[in-house]
Amino acid sequence: MAKKILLVEDDTSVLRAISFILEKEGYQVLTAINGLDGLRKAKEEKPDLLILDVMLPGLDGFEVCHRLRAETQTAQLPILMLSAKGQAADKAMGLSVGANEYLTKPVERSVLLSTIETLLAAK
Repeated sequence: MAKKILLVEDDTSVLRAISFILEKEGYQVLTAINGLDGLRKAKEEKPDLLILDVMLPGLDGFEVCHRLRAETQTAQLPILMLSAKGQAADKAMGLSVGANEYLTKPVERSVLLSTIETLLAAK
């Protein structure tokens, strides 16, 4: 059975591009375009991995990550933050709120896929 990945991204071109890459690799892709919807889908759909943008309408990615880590049912969900915010402080913040990994956009396809594989293997 295909691994289920929830992609939370408000930029539709990035959402489409990453969804295409993941589906081509055989992953089942669920999407959300804002933080609240992403939080809800993470709880309801029980994905194997969450790819989370930082700058989202409503709740930002840092808050979504923090809330998921605080809930028993989602505390162990592997979370990959993928953001245009590439400063060391942004990465440190992402990791401090519970992200397993933090990559900056634009990300190379090979780096994205190898990071996903590593996170899913560690689950």
